[in-house]
Formats: sequence, C-alpha cells, structure tokens
Amino acid sequence: MLGFTVVSVAGFVPWAVFGKWFHQQVGEAGMYAVCAVVFLALTSPLLHRLIIGPGSVSRFYKVFGISFTAYSVAWIAGWMALRGHPGSIAGLAAGTMVMACMLVAAFDALRVVVKVFFALFVLNSIGYFVGGISEAAFIKQYPLFAKLSWGVFYGLGFGAGLGLAFHICQERARKLLAGG
Repeated sequence: MLGFTVVSVAGFVPWAVFGKWFHQQVGEAGMYAVCAVVFLALTSPLLHRLIIGPGSVSRFYKVFGISFTAYSVAWIAGWMALRGHPGSIAGLAAGTMVMACMLVAAFDALRVVVKVFFALFVLNSIGYFVGGISEAAFIKQYPLFAKLSWGVFYGLGFGAGLGLAFHICQERARKLLAGG
C-alpha cells in the first residue's frame, strides 16, 4: 500500500506539475498515457514482493505491466466517454474488471475473479474519490498540493486493493507451499 502510494504520487506528477503543457502537446489522453508510463516504470521495484517466489521482479513487470496497461486504457476510455462522476465510475469499473480478469488468469485463479474485482474496485474507488475530495478542498489555495494529495489517497486505496488482489490470487500457491 505504501509502495504504491509513492508510485502514485510520482504518477500524478505529469498531471499535477506539467498538465497544461501535456494538454497542449499530446492532449488529455496523451497526458494520462504519460502518467501510466510513470506508474509502470516505478511499480515493480516497490511492489514485486507481492508475487511469491523467485524472479518476482520480472514476473511482476509482466503481470502488472499488462494488466495495468489494460486498466489504464479502460479507465481513460470510460472517463473520456462520460466525464465527471459517471466517467470516473465507468473508468474505475471497466479498468478494475479488466485488471481483475487478467490477474486471476495470470495466477490460474479464475474462481476468485469476483473477490479480486471487488477488492480492486472498492478500495481503488475509495482512494480515488477521497483523493478527489481532497483535491477539491485545496485546489484554490494550494493547487500543486491538492493534485498530489489526490495521488496520495489514490495510491493508498489502489495500493490496498492491489495487495489484497495479489493475496487472493495466490491463496492456492501459499497453501501448496505450506504443504496443504
């Protein structure tokens, strides 16, 4: 959770610090794509331990890289199609469903897809919307702090969801390793 919070704050920097420039140069979708690249580049060094066993860094990059890219595309599509709270909800639902399906497939844990989806969706949504409230509360007086605070809350929520999702997906593997 804390590792993803660090990643999240860094991932929000392109929007918080350089958002106007990115909007002018590559548009809104391009700016969000840059944010996603920052997330992808920084995540494995901080979160690879979520995967049990040797080779967790490269395995995490593969599993998370593909699923987070799909999540990002689905989130951007939902947000851009509907905007506002409906767009946020559509993006969060679509993104977390895609990610949940990809994670359970990667861990051969299809039977827990509903649990993984709800872990990701509920915790991610809490972080996202609390972050939005924080941003709105501080945006006029402290715009940079406001935007980065969204990254903190998003990171805490989505990080908790990722930790729980990876834990659920590897339940069977932990039982096998424990001799059960």
